[in-house]
Amino acid sequence: MVGNYGVPDRNKMDKFGLPAMFESSKIHASGLIVQDYSHNYSHWKAASSLGDWLKEEGVPGLCDIDTRMLTKKIRQKGAMVGRIEVDLNAPPPTSWENPNVARHLVQEVSIKEPKVYGQGNPIKIMGVDCGMKNNMIRLLVDRGCELTVVPWDHPFAADMHKYDGVFLSNGPGDPTYCKETIAQLKQAISVPDSEVKPIFGICLGNQLLGIAAGGEAKKLPFGNRGQNQPVINHATGECYITSQNHGYHIDTTTLGEDYKELFTNLNDGSNEGFIHKSRPYFTAQFHPEYKNGPTDTEFMFDTFLAACKDPKAPVQFPVRRPAPPKPNVKKILLLGSGGTSIGQAGEFDYSGGQAIKALKEEGKEVVLMNPNIASVQTNMDSKSDVSSADHTYFLPVTPDFVEEVIKKEKPDGIVVSMGGQTALNCAVDLYHDGIFDKYNVKVLGTQIKSVIETEDRQLFSDKLHEINEKIAESYTAETIEEAVVAAQKTGYPLMIRSAFALGGLGSGICKDEAHLRENAKKALATSPQILVEKSMLGWKEVEYEVVRDVYDNCVTVCNMENFDPLGIHTGDSIVMAPSQTMSDEEYHMLRETAIRVRMCFDCMHFK
Repeated sequence: MVGNYGVPDRNKMDKFGLPAMFESSKIHASGLIVQDYSHNYSHWKAASSLGDWLKEEGVPGLCDIDTRMLTKKIRQKGAMVGRIEVDLNAPPPTSWENPNVARHLVQEVSIKEPKVYGQGNPIKIMGVDCGMKNNMIRLLVDRGCELTVVPWDHPFAADMHKYDGVFLSNGPGDPTYCKETIAQLKQAISVPDSEVKPIFGICLGNQLLGIAAGGEAKKLPFGNRGQNQPVINHATGECYITSQNHGYHIDTTTLGEDYKELFTNLNDGSNEGFIHKSRPYFTAQFHPEYKNGPTDTEFMFDTFLAACKDPKAPVQFPVRRPAPPKPNVKKILLLGSGGTSIGQAGEFDYSGGQAIKALKEEGKEVVLMNPNIASVQTNMDSKSDVSSADHTYFLPVTPDFVEEVIKKEKPDGIVVSMGGQTALNCAVDLYHDGIFDKYNVKVLGTQIKSVIETEDRQLFSDKLHEINEKIAESYTAETIEEAVVAAQKTGYPLMIRSAFALGGLGSGICKDEAHLRENAKKALATSPQILVEKSMLGWKEVEYEVVRDVYDNCVTVCNMENFDPLGIHTGDSIVMAPSQTMSDEEYHMLRETAIRVRMCFDCMHFK
């Protein structure tokens, strides 16, 4: 797969004069070794092949190498020094260059002269460049900063009175080599209280501030490298998904008593940042500037600039609302998926089976109503006593039958989100009829209010407008004539979508008024409402599966891309998971949007 995307245009610049598609002006790796290389690149953003880019920069690339074998060696030995040898008959090397020892990597990559970005902006920040990623500049300037970037060895301590705060960038190599930077930081953090200026360090900046504060930087055996590293914030108890690329970390047990650990990596327990107990000095070992990676910790820049505006105020991090109390229920009714069909297929059968297992592990008595006939929900597992429900009813999932089961079994909880559209619609009817209140049955997981808000096309549209998410121009209609009037605003072709409908039954593209009347008649025969929407026929269709728990943790389980454009029903199209044609920037933009949409509804699972 390496090389499949090609390489974007190196000459395209952004509004700051920085390479628009890159985080640096050059390749910093000495070589690239891959197992498989795609000689034919294919991506809409590509301007050349990966091989051509490597040639431009004089960087060797090798393919058809058993990288799995190399991976095993690294796992056994930790990070290793290596070299590329072209002559297979050459004698073994007598010396090996360790770049962390033989070279001052920060000095190589740091800016040589100070440079100002966002000149005239009100917040004055000094950025110490140890190998600064371009997106750090973008995020600070976009937030109203005049950023003066200075070399790694600049005597900045004497100039701190000119600025509102100091930013320490990421960078390569052993932090102990940056003796000049550490010496300046020791002066900067030792000023009287009246002269304190906020300091925020990322990655190498975290290590440099840690050493200046009396801590010790230690080499990790492998380093933390990747895009989905879980980190916990000790100030709030929240967990974030982060991108990381570092080989050292600060041993916080060696820090002075004025500092405490702020972030910890939940995979290996290594430090991911620390904070001063009374002064606005704090760090992140991970990359909150995220380019390209999860955007979940971008708030760190807002936290830093808030401290720059009021250095005496306590450093504040965003805190989610507390989780609701755990419901005290003993017997739970689960509405099953029924027969397999579009809109409530095998996925609900499987998720329902997993729900039964989880509930049984919690010691709950489970009543299952209308499982799939060829169901994993009713499979008997001789190795486990928690794989099947205690009672099973093969009855239609309608308000009347569900009420009869509630009368007989007397459950104190109900799960409605594991049975597809039929279960959801039935639950809405029961809610409106007051059945849950009448029998004191608590809805678990997805709440009925959220079902209504996501199924009612107008309410859903209103919710998205509340969080400033863009959606297609659309109007709700409850009659054919209302749909015709709405079509005069959207124009033809247009899309109609049925509310509270099985897998979008009744939805489709309408090319003219006659077609609209025909389709609207069919849709309104099974649904109380339709949405008349401006057509996006031919647009790319991408879907994100997001799961959210009671603590407001959101995880994108996967993203999928339809092979066919909009206009072909998902059920009739080839679906690729994960998506293949988007750039990483687009992927994370859509991921952030999916999570934002997910967070504005009080349900457990939203697609």
